Amino acid sequence: MNIVDALLVAAFLFFAGSILGWCTEVVFRRVFTAKKWINPGFLTGPYLPLYGFGVSGLFGISLIPVDTGSPAWNAVIIIFIMGAAMTLIEYIAGLIFIKGLKIRLWDYSERWGNVQGIICPLFSFFWLAVSAIFYFVVSPYVISAVVWFVNHMAFAFVVGLFFGVFLVDLGHSIHITAKIRAFAKKHNIIVSFEKLKESIKTKVEKLEKRKASFVFPFKSGNSLNEDLEHYTRNGGK
Repeated sequence: MNIVDALLVAAFLFFAGSILGWCTEVVFRRVFTAKKWINPGFLTGPYLPLYGFGVSGLFGISLIPVDTGSPAWNAVIIIFIMGAAMTLIEYIAGLIFIKGLKIRLWDYSERWGNVQGIICPLFSFFWLAVSAIFYFVVSPYVISAVVWFVNHMAFAFVVGLFFGVFLVDLGHSIHITAKIRAFAKKHNIIVSFEKLKESIKTKVEKLEKRKASFVFPFKSGNSLNEDLEHYTRNGGK
């Protein structure tokens, strides 16, 4: 595979991983955490860049030549490298948001062995399982199909459209994030993105007696500062 094909495959995997990751998080929050339909992540659209970067990273790692003389050990080493890389990506992303933006996108504080509430052994195990699935299922069977796809014009249009919408959404979300960061810095707190969305959803549906927007969770009819004040008064709930 040449460098151009590799970059195109990585672009497609970022697109696919971001969307599938978003779908997974929506279901996970509905079933296990928030018990509500919450739009996860800090972007508005149906994609989570963390998963996109993660899947693209797994693809890059799968190209690393490893030769121990045993195919089984080759697989073990690559899978462990993949799992460690996914955990590192999760840690760096979480740290950037908490330290730089005063926002917590997820919280593992109540889970055993967690580090700063950003990573924990349980989710590192999940990343290891994802890595194994990628290595044994996606890498040998799906990548060849993706390579075929990226050589057709439809690919350029679909992925180009995705990145166009993604960049517009990113600009909009950065604007919202800057307001939340300013509020958090002023009040010397860390804002939980998920709990803030839950707070807005609960306020809209219980106090204002109308359906909250799933796609635009911050569109409540109030200013973002008012929603943040309500979130703070309720102890971040």
